Amino acid sequence: MNSYVGITQIRLYGSKLITSSQPATTSSPCLLFDSLSGLNSSITTYKMQSVKILEHNFNVLYNNRNKKGEKKMPDLSKTREKIDSVDRQIVALFEERMALAKEVAEYKIQTGKPVLDKNREQQKIQSLKGLVQNEYNVYPVEELFTQIMSISRKYQYSLISPTKEELPYHKLDSLPSKDTSTAVYFGEPGSYTQQAMNDYFGPSVKSFSASTFQSVMEAVHNQKADYGVLPIENSSTGGIDDIYDLLVHYDNNIIGEHVLKVDHVLAGLPGSSISDLKKVYSHPQGILQCKNFFDSHPEIKAVPYNSTSASAKRIAMEHDCSNGAIISPYAAKYYNLSILQTHLNSEYTNSTRFIVIAKEKIFLTNANKVSICFELPHKSGSLYNILSHFIYNDLNMTKIESRPIQGKPWEYRFFVDFEGNLTNPGVKNAIYGIKEEAVSLKILGNFQTI
Repeated sequence: MNSYVGITQIRLYGSKLITSSQPATTSSPCLLFDSLSGLNSSITTYKMQSVKILEHNFNVLYNNRNKKGEKKMPDLSKTREKIDSVDRQIVALFEERMALAKEVAEYKIQTGKPVLDKNREQQKIQSLKGLVQNEYNVYPVEELFTQIMSISRKYQYSLISPTKEELPYHKLDSLPSKDTSTAVYFGEPGSYTQQAMNDYFGPSVKSFSASTFQSVMEAVHNQKADYGVLPIENSSTGGIDDIYDLLVHYDNNIIGEHVLKVDHVLAGLPGSSISDLKKVYSHPQGILQCKNFFDSHPEIKAVPYNSTSASAKRIAMEHDCSNGAIISPYAAKYYNLSILQTHLNSEYTNSTRFIVIAKEKIFLTNANKVSICFELPHKSGSLYNILSHFIYNDLNMTKIESRPIQGKPWEYRFFVDFEGNLTNPGVKNAIYGIKEEAVSLKILGNFQTI
């Protein structure tokens, strides 16, 4: 038996080929075969009616297969033409909507009303969701119009922000003369921070040291020093949490940044060796950055201390050959210690960022990095919406850090660095928009890496 479109051909044993194209029926082929198998007479004597029934039932099976499994393929080119047409309409309607957003901005400029009206937006979203016919599209419509409203707000911010007062920062072409300025740095003499300070200001700058991060902040805040130098981040171990918290607590301003390659050495008293050591002192960050050394010397105890330079000063004063320190080559030379092993860092590229702070709200003309911190409403999408301000204003975000907010369990304050200058319209627009939508915003500084 052969089956073709609309034609069934059946060759019965001992007979000629029978061809038929009768319309299909709904009879069951199974019943047909059962009846056929029960017949004792020769199959060649079957009546043509039986053959027609057989033909009809196979046609039913064939037609049903076509209906269920062989759908007509759509014309992709025509579908794409329809999509292009719809997209053109969407663009035209979007531009019309943004023109209306401009009218709203002009009204708010004259009345002083805020751009963000949360109740209005929520009511609008609920109303639009009610227009959706396909249940699958309810959430996509909410997401679509959330983004449209977000873009509309950013457009309004760009129109309103130039009408607002300038940011309370003063632009300078250069810092005041180093001969009349004083800097305070973290750690004892010989510290990495002192080295970073000398790199930034020059070795002739008047300076003094402070034993804690907070002491540096206090000295600048109380105007005992014009500038302060502090470590804020290491390429191997990440940000220094205490510094971020202090930047929020004190109203000091970041005016500069310096990146220093860190090359830790193991130092001890002259004449000592690694086999003599039982304890090695260093700042907790220094210990973390030399983890491989301690893993290979389990007999040596790592002892966290105030700073690398303070560790060098301690072993120099104690005169105990069983004590060593992880410090800089600069500190080893300063305290007349012997270097027992060089290149102690677990990562060869290990580097530390140092910030330069001042009490005054100033920034240099060539400043190219902005640092801010903000708190957000504790709800879904808050961070996503805030970060979109950087995308909208074409600003490259270089860092984001989070710290827990005291008194608010599981809520966080975010620290963000991005490229730009406070005089740039996109920067001012982003800052204005974030200020309007965040719970709080603080500009930490505008600076350049040296």
